Amino acid sequence: MAGEMTPAPRSVKRTLATIVLGFEVIVVALAALVIFGLGALPPLPALGGGAVLGLLMVAVLALLRYEWAYVAGWILQLIMVAAGFLNPAMFFVGGMFAAMWAYCMISGSRIDNQNTQFNSNNENNENNEKEKS
Repeated sequence: MAGEMTPAPRSVKRTLATIVLGFEVIVVALAALVIFGLGALPPLPALGGGAVLGLLMVAVLALLRYEWAYVAGWILQLIMVAAGFLNPAMFFVGGMFAAMWAYCMISGSRIDNQNTQFNSNNENNENNEKEKS
């Protein structure tokens, strides 16, 4: 309908960040179980630490509308890589997620900037055509 307001499109960067962090929450839960199961840490620090890290990721997911949440996302990536000191496989797993995070932040920002430029060019063209009429 002509009078309805449509919400602004969600940024690609935010969408990609949501995907990476969403999958990473699952990996954190599994990693906590592995670290507990291998006896790298006692039960409370292993499972409690995994729960806290998972909850922090969920919180960052909910706060991605703020620019500072992306910095928090980078910090979470560093924590995931640092988990390699508890289980060396986490250097690889955390590194892979950090690489995905970096790729999504770079590509998402680039696509969002292109979309913004495209939309502003279209608005300028529409305004120019209205003035000609």
